[in-house]
Amino acid sequence: MRTLTKEMQAELTPEKAIQLLVDGNKRFVSNLKLNRNLLQQVNETSQGQHPFAIVLSCIDSRTSAELIFDQGLGDIFSVRIAGNIVNEDILGSMEFACKVAGSKLIVVLGHTACGAVKGACDDVKMGNLTGLIDKIKPAMVDLRYNGDRSSANPAFVDMVAERNVLNMMEEIQNRSSIVREMIENEEIGIVGGMYNVETGTVDFYDRAPQKNQILDEKLAGKH
Repeated sequence: MRTLTKEMQAELTPEKAIQLLVDGNKRFVSNLKLNRNLLQQVNETSQGQHPFAIVLSCIDSRTSAELIFDQGLGDIFSVRIAGNIVNEDILGSMEFACKVAGSKLIVVLGHTACGAVKGACDDVKMGNLTGLIDKIKPAMVDLRYNGDRSSANPAFVDMVAERNVLNMMEEIQNRSSIVREMIENEEIGIVGGMYNVETGTVDFYDRAPQKNQILDEKLAGKH
C-alpha cells in the first residue's frame, strides 16, 4: 500500500476521503487489512505528511481510528479526547489539518457504550472530569425520551452519544470560521459517525446532517 503523497492528497475530494474510510472499516470488520510496510512508511513520511482526514474520536482504548479504518502512517490525523468533545485546542488542530496540511475531511466519531457519555447521563462529579462531562450534557437537554435516562439504559446512552456527535459537528462549524468557510466552499467535508464496540462497524451520518431530523426519526422507532 502506497504512502500518501501531496499529489495524491490534492486529487482527493471529501467524498473520496469518506469512501477511503468506509472501505477501510469494511476491511477491518472482515479482518482483511491491507499489507503495509510500516517501517518504509516511516521513511517515506520523514520529510512531510499529507493526511487525507482528521478524525476526532474518544480516548476509549477500543476506538483507535487508525485501526478501525485500516489506515497507515501519514494517512490521517487522529485527535482523541474523552467523549469526542470540542475545545479551542482541538479546533486549532482541525484548522491546521485542513487549512495548512491539506486534509479534505473532518470526522467526529462517537461510539456505543461510551463511558464519558455515561458519566454525563449520571451527572458524575470528579475533579477535572466534571468540566469535560459538562460539555456532553447539552446532548441530553433536547433529547425526547421518556424512559430511563441513566447509564443503566444502554439505548439511552447510545442516543446521547449520537446527539453529542451531531452537536460537536455543529459546534466545530459555529466556532471556527476557517473550517466553516472551507466547508461552504466545498474544499473539505465534515461527517459524523458511530463506532459499534460490539461489531467493529462504523455508521456514518450525512455530510451536512440536520440533527433534529436524524435523531428524532431514530427515537420515534425506539419508544
